[in-house]
Amino acid sequence: MDKNPNIHRHEKDLGVSLLLDCYGELLSETKRRAVELYYNDDLSLAEIAEDTGVTRQGVRDSIEKARSQLYLYEEKLGLARRMREVDTLINELTAKLLELGNKVGDRSEIDELISMVKRIGTIFGWEDADVSELSR
Repeated sequence: MDKNPNIHRHEKDLGVSLLLDCYGELLSETKRRAVELYYNDDLSLAEIAEDTGVTRQGVRDSIEKARSQLYLYEEKLGLARRMREVDTLINELTAKLLELGNKVGDRSEIDELISMVKRIGTIFGWEDADVSELSR
């Protein structure tokens, strides 16, 4: 059962996908794979059952148990929420640096700050963090 029954299916999918990114390695391989196929690859329960050799009901049960585990991990640890907060701050910092970079002539300090923002993204595995435009 969903924590918030008013959430639309698409929003739930996005939430589970984010939780899977954070906590997927804590799930059994079977559960992780079923959730990936269902939420990330948008396969039906029947398609997953055929692909994995498990009954449709078995796939459904596995996905529901995995979802419950993922939400429990997030409730206890809050890593996905923290990642979203850091991402928001990086985006805000990026915008401020761009604004500041357009106002100053000597960009050496700005370039140093840009490098720091890139390192923060790398710590979280966001090698493709949206800071590329800062280097221009």
